[in-house]
Amino acid sequence: MADASTDGQPGPAGSGKSEIAGLPAQVRQDLTRRLKRNKRPFRDDDVQVVERPLLRRAVGASALGNCMEWFDFGVYSYLAATLGKVFFPGASPAAQVISSFATFAAAFVVRPLGGLVFGPLGDRLGRQKVLATTMIMMAAGTFAIGLIPSYATIGIAAPVLLLLARMVQGFSTGGEYGGATTFVAEYSPDRRRGFLSSWLDFGTFVGYALGSALVTALNLALSDAQMLSWGWRVPFLIAGPLGVIGLYMRLKLEESPAFQQQLDEHEQSLAKESAGTEFRTIVKEHWRALLICMGLVLLYNVTNYMVTGFLPTYQTETLGRSSSSADVLVLVGMVWIVVLITFLGRLSDRVGRRPLYGYAAAGMILLAVPSFALIKADGTWLPILGVLILSTLLACFAAPSAATLPALFPTAVRYAAMGIGFNFAVAAFGGTTPLVTEALVSLTGNDMMPAYYLMAAGAIGLLTVRHLPESAQVSLRGSQPMVGSKKERRELIATSRELYRAGREMSGRR
Repeated sequence: MADASTDGQPGPAGSGKSEIAGLPAQVRQDLTRRLKRNKRPFRDDDVQVVERPLLRRAVGASALGNCMEWFDFGVYSYLAATLGKVFFPGASPAAQVISSFATFAAAFVVRPLGGLVFGPLGDRLGRQKVLATTMIMMAAGTFAIGLIPSYATIGIAAPVLLLLARMVQGFSTGGEYGGATTFVAEYSPDRRRGFLSSWLDFGTFVGYALGSALVTALNLALSDAQMLSWGWRVPFLIAGPLGVIGLYMRLKLEESPAFQQQLDEHEQSLAKESAGTEFRTIVKEHWRALLICMGLVLLYNVTNYMVTGFLPTYQTETLGRSSSSADVLVLVGMVWIVVLITFLGRLSDRVGRRPLYGYAAAGMILLAVPSFALIKADGTWLPILGVLILSTLLACFAAPSAATLPALFPTAVRYAAMGIGFNFAVAAFGGTTPLVTEALVSLTGNDMMPAYYLMAAGAIGLLTVRHLPESAQVSLRGSQPMVGSKKERRELIATSRELYRAGREMSGRR
């Protein structure tokens, strides 16, 4: 990962009115609001300097949790057809796939419950403690799947145990992504939050790529009989050691600077509320931010689960391709996202989050049908091109998300609000995407239904972006300004003096 203190990026630095005039509009507005509230320029204790070693550990440990979570998703998606045969052997091939995806989707039903439980705990006990707990539960749920006997051995108890293990995963994941994004966003300097937070979703797609690559290798190395007998268990059992490593890293973390800071007078009242009162406060006072959060999560996760969860099975069951060729094709897309995502995160710091989301959402509306037409084409290169187009759009949604979503909410309720907005949207639209899309294809016989589904998500996303406040380089609500070095702190303090002086001169002329 790049150095966390400098990147040559222009920002609120230096002195003089020319530097103030060059500030991004959203940064100037935020600084002006803070200076009016303080009634003075910034001092040293008003600006938080992030220690680089702590920042690197925070980003690395959070990304590893996402990596493990999505390792499981990659494995499950690529093994959907195999798991259908193992746990639902009496059903038709189409019903087996749908049953497997239904079990996959069931985990998302309990995600909002996990968010409602872990979110308020994260706002009260701290982000680090809750993230350590979710890591243990995720690893245990995934590892347990590898130990479940098949339907042929214990009958109906097999799919029931699979469902229970998936629900443990879903419950823990309800506190994972919202907490991890909150944690990393609160550790990141304001100027580089998009870049540093994008490493969280970098971990997401690395985990998916590793899981899918492992299943692809097993499919190539083992016969169908071996995969059905024991090969499918191997990827799930690997989650145990991964979980131990992730837990060790998270227990070494310190709490985020924003959580440690003394909350201002307005935030203190929120922090003292009960969990039930906090939920009502979030819905009542932050309903607009919740809707924006859910719209962006819908856009990101419908695309995400379409590519990662549905596309491997779509190629084998609908298009009749071999599992190895389908697996490799999607794996190419995942590797491409891994290459792009941190560059796009850095781009969002420079040009803003709204342009990146907006252009990508418009691109989804225009390119979804051509992309699936390419994926359906014969040969090698045209399907690869179709997957790369969808993967590029997905990277544009993923890169700014971990920085954009936490910025919608104040510190005192950030974890809980993320748990509500993110998990309800994922449960309703993201995790159900493979199931709904497969059912639509089966019911209509139209293999372009996935493209139409993506177009609808793009339209909702484009509408959401119109109401999204720009947060690039802006300090988080309820938190002090965050910088990457003492030099940046001095520059920001100098800028605050010039801006405060300019504001007083303007008030005097009035």
